[in-house]
Amino acid sequence: MIIDRFRIDGRVALVTGGTRGIGRAFVTALAEAGADVAVASRKPEKEFETYVRSLGRRYMHHQADLSRREETRLVVPAVTKVLGGVDILVNNAGVIRRCAAADYGEPEWDDTIELDLSAAFILSQAAGRLMLEKGRGKIINICSVLSFQGGINVMGYTAAKHGMAGLTRALASEWAARGVNVNAIAPGYIATELTEALQMDTQRSKALVDRTPAARWGQPYDLAGAVVFLASPASDFVHGAILSVDGGWLVR
Repeated sequence: MIIDRFRIDGRVALVTGGTRGIGRAFVTALAEAGADVAVASRKPEKEFETYVRSLGRRYMHHQADLSRREETRLVVPAVTKVLGGVDILVNNAGVIRRCAAADYGEPEWDDTIELDLSAAFILSQAAGRLMLEKGRGKIINICSVLSFQGGINVMGYTAAKHGMAGLTRALASEWAARGVNVNAIAPGYIATELTEALQMDTQRSKALVDRTPAARWGQPYDLAGAVVFLASPASDFVHGAILSVDGGWLVR
C-alpha cells in the first residue's frame, strides 16, 4: 500500500526550534506519522510534550542555544544517548534580523549566520556520520523563498538561506549513493512569530497576499505533508530537492 510508504514508525526525528511555529508543526506531523521525536530549542514546552507522548511516541527536549557553537555540538550526542540515534534531522531553527543593509551590524550578521546556517552544517555533519554508518537517513533543511530571491531588509537571513540551499545540494551530492537523503523545504510567507512584524504591517501584509497566487498567508501545518514526505521512504529517490511550499509565490 502506498500510504505505508509515508509511515516512519520506529524512527527517531530531531527537530531544531521545534516548540513554536513551523517547528511545532513539523514535530506534530512527524509524531503523528510514527516517529519518536527530540526537540532542540532554548525553552521546553510541557503541553506540547504531553500531546506527543499521548500518541505513544517517545519525546525528549534538549535545551540549547544553537547560536552558540559549543552548545550545538552537544545536541546529537545527547539525543543519541537518550533515544538511541538520529534517523531524521530537520534543521529548522532560525532568526531574522530586519535592518537596512547599509545599517546592518556585524554582530547581527554573525548571530544570524551562526544560527541559520552554521548550526545546520554542524548538526548535519554529526547526524550524517551516524546515518552513513547505518546506510540510511533523512536530512531536511528549512530554506525559504528567499533562497532564490533577494528580500528586503533581511540581508543576513537571505544570505544564510542561500547558503542552506547550497549545503543541501552539496551534502546530497556526496551522500546520496550511501543511502542518506538530503533535501529541503522552502516555505513562503507563513503566519508565525517570526513574521509577526510583516503581519502587523497592514500595507505590507496585503501586498504579500496579493502577490501570492493562493491569496493568503500560509499556516504552519501547511508544511506538514512536505516534511513527512521527505522524512519517509516515499522520498527514497529524492536527493538535493528544494520543495517550495509557498502558495505559488515563486511562480509569479
